[in-house]
Amino acid sequence: MTVDRLLRAGAGLKPGHQRHILESRPDVGWFEVHAENYMGAGGPPHHFLERVRALYPVSVHGVGLSIGSAGGMVPGHLSRLKSVVERYQPFIVSEHLAWSTHDGIFLNDLLPLPYTEATLSLVARHVDEAQTVLGRRILIENPSTYLRFDGDEMPETEFLRALARRSGCGLLLDINNVVVSAANHGFDPRAYLAGFPHEHVDEIHLAGHAVLERDGETLLVDTHDRTVSSEVWRLFGDVIARHGARPALIEWDAAVPAWPDLETEVQQAQSILSTKGGFDVRAA
Repeated sequence: MTVDRLLRAGAGLKPGHQRHILESRPDVGWFEVHAENYMGAGGPPHHFLERVRALYPVSVHGVGLSIGSAGGMVPGHLSRLKSVVERYQPFIVSEHLAWSTHDGIFLNDLLPLPYTEATLSLVARHVDEAQTVLGRRILIENPSTYLRFDGDEMPETEFLRALARRSGCGLLLDINNVVVSAANHGFDPRAYLAGFPHEHVDEIHLAGHAVLERDGETLLVDTHDRTVSSEVWRLFGDVIARHGARPALIEWDAAVPAWPDLETEVQQAQSILSTKGGFDVRAA
């Protein structure tokens, strides 16, 4: 696995693109999968991923570990995640700064956390547990949020910085999540990114969002069902110019387009990595 592949732009791996990827071997850096789709023992998903893994680096992105749950992570889920990681040896394993379970019930959402010292201690313990079981460092993603807690004791960026320092984890910077949260809570996304702990960032996500209008108010929703917005592209370019190239992923999880449309976005991300990040794929 070469450095040039790992610093390039990648795409989420979708079943509808299976034939094209295996037959055409498109010029993308890597593919990302959701861990929960591969927690079964066999079947078509594993058959496809095994063939792709022989051709490309792969990252594993979890959505169900519930790393912020006050009741602890779901029993058995971490061991199932470990099986996926050991089977495919991804170059990155990541999860969300969120909780999604309560009393054994999955809530099918990534719910926000209060940014307090107590929450920080809880999440750091869970990250440490996950990294110990997996035997490797994981990345934690900043969330898209639609409400805030009155009891917050620190900004989100400071919470993430403290979490990385305390647990040794890395961070996954989702720039679309920054734009969504900034619009919903009325803060400046550039100021947020200026204060982000970029020294801990090992991956970047880019995605599309929906804009909902209701009773004269606007709400942005992290839908992953359309092209990346111009604002997200601009902020991505600023981040890469200031902090250098990172593996960058185009997320598109609903209303997934034909492969050429997705590949166009991957190549746009690659162009930014190459021109603004000082990283020339051909030279590498």
